[in-house]
Amino acid sequence: MTTELPEGLIPRKTVRGRPRTSGTVQCARCGRNAGKTRASWPEGKICGPCFTVATRTHGTCPDCGHHRLLPGPPAQDGGPRCAPCAGILHNFHCARCNHEGEFYRRGICARCALRDDLTALLLTNPADRTPANRLVDVLCQADRPESIITWKRSAKVQALLTAVSSGQTPLSHEGLDSHRDTAGRAADHLRALLVHHGLLPHQDPYLSRFEAWIDVKLRPMPAEVAKPVEHFAKWHHLRRIRAMATPGKTAQGPVHSAKQEITETIKFLDWLWQTHHRTAATCTQQDVDTWLTTGPTTRKAIRTFFIFAKKTGTNLRVEIGHYAAKGRPAIPQEQRLAWLKELLTGTSESLPYRVAGTLLLLYAQPLVRVAALRTDAVNINDTTGTITISLGTHPVPVPQPFAELLSHHLRNRPNLRTASGTESHWLFPGSRAGQHLHPNTIMLRLRGLGIELLGSRNTALDEHLSVTPPPLVADALGYSYQVTFLHADAAGDAWSRYVGQTRPK
Repeated sequence: MTTELPEGLIPRKTVRGRPRTSGTVQCARCGRNAGKTRASWPEGKICGPCFTVATRTHGTCPDCGHHRLLPGPPAQDGGPRCAPCAGILHNFHCARCNHEGEFYRRGICARCALRDDLTALLLTNPADRTPANRLVDVLCQADRPESIITWKRSAKVQALLTAVSSGQTPLSHEGLDSHRDTAGRAADHLRALLVHHGLLPHQDPYLSRFEAWIDVKLRPMPAEVAKPVEHFAKWHHLRRIRAMATPGKTAQGPVHSAKQEITETIKFLDWLWQTHHRTAATCTQQDVDTWLTTGPTTRKAIRTFFIFAKKTGTNLRVEIGHYAAKGRPAIPQEQRLAWLKELLTGTSESLPYRVAGTLLLLYAQPLVRVAALRTDAVNINDTTGTITISLGTHPVPVPQPFAELLSHHLRNRPNLRTASGTESHWLFPGSRAGQHLHPNTIMLRLRGLGIELLGSRNTALDEHLSVTPPPLVADALGYSYQVTFLHADAAGDAWSRYVGQTRPK
């Protein structure tokens, strides 16, 4: 593998947290100077960051054998001790629930403080006490309740929760939709929590936002443009996506594609009306040809609209053929190997995005598929320690050092300390309960790092096809046979002809 850094690398700062403030007080645990002391323990003065780590470390004390908080300093003969064994006189037990940890407010832990706040906010005058109590319980289940305390400080969040508790806003998808203009992000976050914990039925978040997006798009248009666009958006795309959206199959990909086609259709019909004062029904072949040849290739997306127009009898005159890409981006194999080395051993990006980028560069996986991978796709053999991953019809081996990196990611997945809980089945959990990381988030991070995404995926697929027949690659990586044969032909491989060749004697 090449030892050179990949071309175009733009590393990110992956060290989290604020820089430590300078001061004259030296921490007895980390040895660095701090502005003030958080605690004084037998070993000396303790700074704030060390105190926070100590009050969040739980395990089995090597001295007394009890499972409890371990704030004591690490020792050479077995790790940190509990407070009594370490000689720390402070009582870390919450005065209400007896949980050991850092106090958040007047002798109580953060979870009890959160319950007090939510009780005052939601249970003072609830319209129905049963769902209000359930909502309090759901929010208090967060592994890190401090995050919910921070979230509910927003005036918009408090107004939303108060409206739900008082009955002004029904506890339903329609009720949360009514807050889309005033507290859209808060409503979507609350919706995800309620769906995840069974208080609301499943509703695909992309589908609901797509419905609202259509209405916003139609508002400023003249009737001559809005009418055919509404017909196309709701009777073709929306009806099709509603039929396919299920809890196990997200509508993210179809919604993204539909938005592109609707947007390009709006641009064309608006140009047609403003320039020639013609509509979709009176459009001519010359109008379409002029539009396609005088702009970017994204204009080809209007083809679906005219197929729909022909089926519905709106316009039978216009014909648009399939678009064939003029180029096929790829990166040199040496550059792909340099990127793999950087992601596997470097520190230019955080762990989840290094794993996602490796899946792209090693297994030619589209980012939409990477984002939606589940933890059960990764299988670790307890006897041999080998790891396989299921991307197609059968699992494929995960080589070292990626196996170690993937295993480390599984043990340290982010976004598991919110109200969604630690039981998330996504390999890349999102910040909203029950949802995976958005593919665009991964795309922006890898693109910002300097990786050419489509070229990297094409090169990775070409490398697999250079040593393995297309049907086997399709089965292993989750591609269709048609796609792998097309890539093999484009790469100049002879696998499509190997069946007819005779074996030399």
